[in-house]
Amino acid sequence: MVSFTDRLNAAVAASFVGRWFRLEGCGHPKERVGSRFLTEIRAGLTTWAAMAYIISVNASILSDTGGTCVCTSDDQCINDEVYIACAADVQRDLITTTAAVSALASFLMGLLANLPVGLAPGLGLNAYFTYSVVGFHGSGTITYREALAAVFMEGWIFFFLSLLGLRQWLARVMPQSLVLAVGAGIGLFIAYVGLSSGGLFVVGGDTTNLVGLGGCPASDYQDGLPYYCASHVLQAPTMWLGIFLGGIVTVLMMMYRVKGAILIGIFLVSIISWPRDSAVTYFPHNSSGDDLFDFFKKVVTFRPLQKIGNALDYNYSSGRVWYALITFLYVDILDTTGTLYSMAKFAGLRDPVTLDFENSTIAYCVDAFSISMGALMGTSPVTAFIESATGISEGGKTGITAVTIGFAFFISVFFAPIFASIPPWATGGALVIVGSLMIRNVREINWDYTGDAVPAFLTIIIIPLTYNIAYGVIAGVISYILLNGIPWLLRKISRDRIVPPTYDLAEPWVIPPGSIVPGWIQYLMGRRNDAVLQDVALEPRERSQSPDDLSRTKSTPEDVLEKLSS
Repeated sequence: MVSFTDRLNAAVAASFVGRWFRLEGCGHPKERVGSRFLTEIRAGLTTWAAMAYIISVNASILSDTGGTCVCTSDDQCINDEVYIACAADVQRDLITTTAAVSALASFLMGLLANLPVGLAPGLGLNAYFTYSVVGFHGSGTITYREALAAVFMEGWIFFFLSLLGLRQWLARVMPQSLVLAVGAGIGLFIAYVGLSSGGLFVVGGDTTNLVGLGGCPASDYQDGLPYYCASHVLQAPTMWLGIFLGGIVTVLMMMYRVKGAILIGIFLVSIISWPRDSAVTYFPHNSSGDDLFDFFKKVVTFRPLQKIGNALDYNYSSGRVWYALITFLYVDILDTTGTLYSMAKFAGLRDPVTLDFENSTIAYCVDAFSISMGALMGTSPVTAFIESATGISEGGKTGITAVTIGFAFFISVFFAPIFASIPPWATGGALVIVGSLMIRNVREINWDYTGDAVPAFLTIIIIPLTYNIAYGVIAGVISYILLNGIPWLLRKISRDRIVPPTYDLAEPWVIPPGSIVPGWIQYLMGRRNDAVLQDVALEPRERSQSPDDLSRTKSTPEDVLEKLSS
């Protein structure tokens, strides 16, 4: 019997909305197989729930700069009540900014690029902005206003690089083993975030081994070292709540194909964690818990930007501003490019011939535009979020997922006290589960040839260990060039006499078909090859809720030639 859900999905698919977002059944030649309207809504809510922590976390980190507040004392105004009150106002502004810019960026990504990817101010980038550039309470190399101007310029530089196709080309020319390794490394990264203090707190700090078991009550932290357990490891009730209800129960629901399993798990843990008198409360009876609960009780509130709106200082004559700008470019171009490419591949939206993904130029332009708009609102660079994989794993395949994320963040602007109160142990289990799904990329890496295997392994391991996707990509690319460039050079010099014994097992590297010039320029120049650029089917995607979207068919040179000739 046809249910109401089926009728609604079919009606939306047959409408203008369905054709715009290419829902299955819309009649578009490139409709997204397996995409359903209600599934996209659920996927968007799931991704938003996994990303909602950024509202409070980003505000907390960036407020350490002091924002536009001015400190005139040598002790960084640690005991200056006027300055501290000003910084608190900056933090409240940043809650509004984070939710607003995340809403704008995610909505544009879904509406224009039709990708199921959420965007928000990036973790790591905000820490670099705060502690390495501006400094704690403005003690760094440049001021908060100058740093925002650097971010603003970075966004527009990215925009023009994206229009010219340079950012897309960087991702396409990477060897396939490295591309697969980036996705697997991101999986380990978000799983580690889920297990660490930003999630379940199963893993904590250790003064000898750097990392060790966590899960101890806050009263058992080592002196002056938060999340370093002196005793009573694995005894925090919040950790066990997240493990069993947010982890084990969620996985069981996924095994039985319960729709929205990840989202259900996140909200179950959150609701149980809100009462104040429970052992797992997110609002303990102390000063910080009181502040959190006071903010939570407001439920609905809107705070216009008072301190950080349009606070840029366009001091581009300063060499320190340009140094910060170049560093932002270097880190962000690899971080965002790699993340967007991996998320598009995870969703099964990559072209197996050109190795590009649908609407890549638009996606990168949206990301760049959002970076500049975020700077005008007072925040560090906006980037694609790896938590988007949670929504993709729930079946998100179109831009409706990202539009839903945008609407949820827009509502968060007014309901920030509620949405900022999702505890980290509620999302930790979801991050670990998604990490286990993304690690499947390693099955397709060419482990038979050392020249491919070692760079891929370095990429996978360095991403989580350095908390930085860009560092992993750099390590993989440099090691790949050395380990494959030197044998290639020796082979040419010796005229094929000096060749590694297993050289035949090496993965062939080819420049992907298609020009570095993006499609819109080719169209204007009248040289668009529709047979190559439009009629090649995307990589196959599974209809199952279990997202084995990482299992893709590799394109050998013979496959490419066959597709092009046909």
